[in-house]
Amino acid sequence: MSRVCIGPHTLSSPLILAPMAGVTDRPFRQLCLRLGAGMTVSEMLTSEVRLWNSRKSMLRLCHADDPEPRAVQIAGSDPEQLAESARRNVALGAQIVDINMGCPARKVCSRQAGSALLRDEALVGRILERVVAAVTVPVTLKIRTGWDQQQRNALNIARIAEQAGIAALAIHGRTRADQFSGEAEYHTIAEVKSRVSLPVFANGDIDSPQKARQVLEQTGADALMIGRAAQGRPWIFREISHYLATGELLPAPTPAETGRILQEHLEGLYQTYGEEQGVRVARKHVGWYLASADRGRAFRQAFNQLDSSRSQLDCLEHFFRTACTAGRTSDHREAAA
Repeated sequence: MSRVCIGPHTLSSPLILAPMAGVTDRPFRQLCLRLGAGMTVSEMLTSEVRLWNSRKSMLRLCHADDPEPRAVQIAGSDPEQLAESARRNVALGAQIVDINMGCPARKVCSRQAGSALLRDEALVGRILERVVAAVTVPVTLKIRTGWDQQQRNALNIARIAEQAGIAALAIHGRTRADQFSGEAEYHTIAEVKSRVSLPVFANGDIDSPQKARQVLEQTGADALMIGRAAQGRPWIFREISHYLATGELLPAPTPAETGRILQEHLEGLYQTYGEEQGVRVARKHVGWYLASADRGRAFRQAFNQLDSSRSQLDCLEHFFRTACTAGRTSDHREAAA
């Protein structure tokens, strides 16, 4: 594949970590970049600047040590608020501003933000024009294929985006009504890609190297955006990159490597959130990492009772040391047989 550019930024890989509220914080973004993602996007940030004093919002704003290109996603429905939010984020160091018109959450759509905006194409146009005019950095857009199956207007929105000067368009191949059920509409993404000139990123159900190749071939997309499949599996980016380049599948990470990656992730969470909140946030990530592991369910139940970073790290170290020992014993048995 050819290199993907967003304005002056050339991505090292055509694989992008999708913005996910409560997931794509700084430690997770840094980890995914190290493991093969070409770009990451921050968690969704409200465009209401007056609300940025909360701890949650402060953590979602740009920081000097964030990985580059620093992409921040903003959400709202007021063109002036979104433009001001974009300006403030750029002043803080954002190098790409992404506008959320794809979130299906009820609390977001009830405020006429996220994917609810897809029902008002005139408002979409005003928002995009104001935000693009407000900043000198590239502005990107993330959408769904429409509000529901009767109001599927991704192509119209893409044309509005192209005319407004949007630098790239990410499309989740479902309507808002679909939430995350059913199969992604790759044919819709393919149609949009064939009818506009701006870079198009395909999103939805990309959960394996083979699926990644299939989606690229089916849609003609310039890049892939991966969300839920990276939860507990940040190495999916290097797996896909290797497969696209060689046609070969990488072996799964060993228990020892998985343990090291998870330890790195958790230490980043403790540093970012502090002891008490970091311990709470760690629980859901450990649940994702060990969702399919032997003894995973019983381990997660015990792990969720731990209330300190030290006890969590010690518990994980014991779990993976035991897994490594079991793996070596199994290897010896197979060799003897």
